Amino acid sequence: MLEWIADYGLFLAKGVTVAFLVALVLMMLGRARRGDLPGLQSGHLEVETLNERFDAEADALRSLVWDDNAWKVERKARKAKAKLEKKSAKTAEPKAHVYVLKFTGDMAASAVAQMRHEISALLAVAVAERDEVVVLLESPGGMVHSYGLASSQLARIRAANLRLTICVDKVAASGGYMMACLANQLIAAPFAVIGSIGVVAQIPNVHRLLKKNDIDVELMTAGQYKRTLTMIGENTDEGRAKFQHDLDDTHELFKAHVAQWRTQVDMAVVATGEHWYGQQALALGLVDSLKTSDDYLRERATEAELFALHWREKKSLGQRLGIAATSSVDNLLLRWWQRSVQSPRV
Repeated sequence: MLEWIADYGLFLAKGVTVAFLVALVLMMLGRARRGDLPGLQSGHLEVETLNERFDAEADALRSLVWDDNAWKVERKARKAKAKLEKKSAKTAEPKAHVYVLKFTGDMAASAVAQMRHEISALLAVAVAERDEVVVLLESPGGMVHSYGLASSQLARIRAANLRLTICVDKVAASGGYMMACLANQLIAAPFAVIGSIGVVAQIPNVHRLLKKNDIDVELMTAGQYKRTLTMIGENTDEGRAKFQHDLDDTHELFKAHVAQWRTQVDMAVVATGEHWYGQQALALGLVDSLKTSDDYLRERATEAELFALHWREKKSLGQRLGIAATSSVDNLLLRWWQRSVQSPRV
């Protein structure tokens, strides 16, 4: 029995390893097929009127739970209201437009490829100092340069004098908070994970294993710090010191970025790499109010016209397979991140 369990465990481990390697290959192929210029890829913009969706959702329930007379009175009142609004439309001030974007972040912030198109489209039609952009943001962070670009895309909205509201229902940490801090108004759910203003890097090194098996690694560089730490070569104290120096420099840039957009926070307190829940983040000035995105959007729908934008890129089969594999790997990394911060289970 024990021998059978051991054989089954070995078989399962091999299967998981093969599946991971296949997913990794597909991920690399998919990313390679996407090309280096995502801004030039073909696609189209989809627009949904959220006011109509909200009304339709509520009406579907009203038609079932209200009695016929009450539902008839409601429809009649709406017709009268619509007729009155149509008459006064010529003289009344136009309603504000709220453009709603969704950003779900992975390690490479790949959603920026779509967001840049959505932002370019809304900037062409939005009215400065009247209209608003709402970003539904969810990200535990990732690569510095990728989230730096995503933050720069949001800065385009601020530069156009449009109000930027960012709603965080689950997590905006590290690179995610690098984006979130640009908001004029930053809203978080009470238990959303916020902060993690820090920088981390982890590199495995198998040099001793290779040396034990008499395998030499030749690393040729030009430039004193072209390579600081390596995975297979022998690392030096000088290389480690330089690598740490680079991390510290990146952290200082991150802190300066947050301080620029969130002037009310005490950077000595919040820039330790720690994360906080929404209620704690509010006390620290990391967010402005506690509310879910659902509540905020429905409140705005009573006084403004809401439009959800989504850029759909044209993708080949290879790209779709690669993106699916990337998503699987990113989910694994997200679960690792959640374990690494030792989040309590609720």
